[in-house]
Amino acid sequence: MTGRDVAAWALRDEFPTEDWTHLAWCSHAPRSTRVETALMAMVAAMGGPRSAWAAWEHQVTLLRYGFAALVGCGREQVALVPDASTGAFQVASTLHWSPRPRIVMSSAEFPGLAHVWLAQRARGAEVVVVGDRDGRVSGEDYLRAVDTRTALVSVPAVTYRDGVRLPVRAIADAAHQVGAAVVVDGYQAFGVEPVDVRRWDCDFLIAGFSKYALGLPGVVGLYEKAVGERRPELTGWQGRCAQHRWDAWRLDWPHGAARLQAGTPAVPAVYAAVAGLSMVEELDLRVVRRHVTGLLGDARRWLVEAGLTVVTPQAPQERGAHLAVRHPQSGVLAAWLADRGVAVSPRNGVVRLAVHAYSTWSELERACELVARFDAEQRARRVVVSAS
Repeated sequence: MTGRDVAAWALRDEFPTEDWTHLAWCSHAPRSTRVETALMAMVAAMGGPRSAWAAWEHQVTLLRYGFAALVGCGREQVALVPDASTGAFQVASTLHWSPRPRIVMSSAEFPGLAHVWLAQRARGAEVVVVGDRDGRVSGEDYLRAVDTRTALVSVPAVTYRDGVRLPVRAIADAAHQVGAAVVVDGYQAFGVEPVDVRRWDCDFLIAGFSKYALGLPGVVGLYEKAVGERRPELTGWQGRCAQHRWDAWRLDWPHGAARLQAGTPAVPAVYAAVAGLSMVEELDLRVVRRHVTGLLGDARRWLVEAGLTVVTPQAPQERGAHLAVRHPQSGVLAAWLADRGVAVSPRNGVVRLAVHAYSTWSELERACELVARFDAEQRARRVVVSAS
């Protein structure tokens, strides 16, 4: 093992990927033995005369506690919701858009959140989009847009397409100076670098468990800084003070983030998330961040020298855990790489190469070589076609 591969020990044995390389962490985690074991335990709980609900609800409790510990907040500040869009809706529905009507979001926003913010126009909100039409955005774009009419600022910790790591704390400070709340989309950071809501000083954090947190889609952690009386428009039995009272006529509200919950959680996703977090908890995420940063720095230089366009920033502090390589046939390229045993994730004209704790330079180097080879073959083919 080389110095560049120093973190490869961390999770390798948990993931049966000997004959292929997973570089699609920014989209989903690969199959792991620990998640498989957890799902079998879920099914086993259904195999006797006793109700499985006690075991299932225990997993929900474990997930809430685990999420709170990883992001640095109290358990009462965590709600579990089915997806990021629901989390964003719960945040938006607790806010009023008069006399502060402005929502500031970026052109790099993940659609699952952006659509929720845009839909608030029907409730009187004014949506301001910072960044250019190609999705390039910086912290300065946010700082110029936030003013005294701003009620909510939505900022991705790392942008989902280009892997740009934004200065969350600086944006939060600017927003708080004018009395605006800040919601952070932590999906592309949670599980692969330290995420600390106290350091960011955000008002809300939305982070899921299906990517670098090593679980499955179907459940998302929603952190709320100032738990209180603001009531969401969507509710259900999981948002009550005493869930097992089974009183269909009593609409009470807990003094905590649990009031942002609605219906029955996706139990398989909860089991997978608890298993995934158990692996993340074994890592020193500061070491993982250094490892990932070093790998991507080498890969970025390699790709640029090979003549490819990398839209992810060069500065280490400005990039997350994936590189976005621009290519006009990103979907075709991703399928071509999959045929050669490399999983990547295409999005809107880019192919994303994502790494985690056990990713190695040799794996990433081979992927870069394949990308360059495909690009060269496509260029040569276009030359032949144009000449004929």
